[in-house]
Amino acid sequence: MTAVVTCAMIVGFVRLRIEPRERELKQTEAELKKQKDEADQNIEARRKETIVAAKEETYRLRAELERENRDKRAEIGRLERRLAQKEETLDRRVENLEKKELALGEKDTESDRLRTELQNLLGRQRAELERVAGLSSDEAKAQVLHAVEDETRMEAARLIRDIEEKAKDEGERRARNIVTLAVQRCAVEQTTETTVSVVPLPSDDLKGRIIGREGRNIRAFETLTGVDVIIDDTPETVVVSCFDPVRREIARLALASLVMDGRIHPGRIEEVVEKAQVEVEEKMREAGERAVLESGVSGMHPELIRLVGRMRYRTSYGQNILTHSIEVSNLCVSMASELGANVEIARRAGLLHDLGKVDYENDQPHALISRDTMLRYGEPAEAAHAAGAHHNDIEPETVEAVLVQIADAISAARPGARREMLENYVKRLQKLETIGDAFPGVEKTYAVQAGREIRLMVRPGEVDDLAAMQLARDAAKKIEEEMASQYPGQIKVTVIRETRSVEYAK
Repeated sequence: MTAVVTCAMIVGFVRLRIEPRERELKQTEAELKKQKDEADQNIEARRKETIVAAKEETYRLRAELERENRDKRAEIGRLERRLAQKEETLDRRVENLEKKELALGEKDTESDRLRTELQNLLGRQRAELERVAGLSSDEAKAQVLHAVEDETRMEAARLIRDIEEKAKDEGERRARNIVTLAVQRCAVEQTTETTVSVVPLPSDDLKGRIIGREGRNIRAFETLTGVDVIIDDTPETVVVSCFDPVRREIARLALASLVMDGRIHPGRIEEVVEKAQVEVEEKMREAGERAVLESGVSGMHPELIRLVGRMRYRTSYGQNILTHSIEVSNLCVSMASELGANVEIARRAGLLHDLGKVDYENDQPHALISRDTMLRYGEPAEAAHAAGAHHNDIEPETVEAVLVQIADAISAARPGARREMLENYVKRLQKLETIGDAFPGVEKTYAVQAGREIRLMVRPGEVDDLAAMQLARDAAKKIEEEMASQYPGQIKVTVIRETRSVEYAK
């Protein structure tokens, strides 16, 4: 019984729980149905609106197409009318052309007839002229052509001659103007170099100190510098004589320093000479830098600048080579600017063209030495060629090479710029020193006494006393063989062999 009651209670409880859910489901189904009906109504309304809009668009497009068709038909009608008018115009032109062709045909016929008559008249005229002249037409034509040819050739020759003369006169006039302008721009003073330097003394008492006891000071000075020191009766003056300007300058500076210092003895002389050598080297370097700056040359190898500076103490026929080279460079620049040539090539070639004169040991022409030196230190090949061709040792192939020749001749040809005698004298002294240096064991050779004596400084470890005597004889004999006609009188050969022992007390 209890179980039945319990089941009934459970069923009643479940029914209480299910009935509200059923009512909610029914309400939900009713709402969904209502929403579906509303959606169907909206869809139907939109479909009808879309159909109406499509019909309206169709009507509009149809109206536009009809309007365009009407416009196109109207345009086609206008084109057809224009084509009809053009056809009528072409027909009229064709008719006119046909009429003109007929008229031209008649005129051609008349022209042919007239041409035939003219040819007949010309033929009769030519025959009459041949009969009167006694020549055929070909012979007469040949004579006329020959006469015209001769006259034309004469006129052409006369015209060519006039043009050549005018060009020559104009070229000479312009060349004179260019050279004159270059000389006016670059004219410098010229002084003739000598072979002596004068050292002033504060008093004549220093002459005895310069000579030293038994002449040891002056002998040591002359041995170390390779110069001749002339001490005579001239008051407060000592003369340093040497053909080599570098050695002469070293000796002048050293002697001036010794005179100023007052301490004059062989040890001090050697020390001062070494300092003077360093000072002269520094002066040459500075002179090279100034010359390069003054000439406007840039990017030059330092070794070339040093060689340019060495030209400060070199002369050519009495003319200072460095001053001459700067002047040649300026002349080349001036003329190259006027002619439109390469100014930089002309500038470098003019400054370095005499570089080979610094090298006394090379037997090649100095122009070729200059060329090889420039190429060795990276100068442009065009500039090296221009420098190497300035004495025609090689054929000049560029305008710049010819300009270097002209500038070199202008600088050297100025009155007083050079002196032939001095150059020959210097060459003779250089030859003497070269002969002495060629013997084995000779450390250095100095030509002194204006070339009347040469002094051979030998290495004592290689040449003994007997060999020194033999060396003096061999050197004298070689000078007689190679320079017999180049010196008057006689040349004294002195071989100096000196052994030194040095020790320091500590």
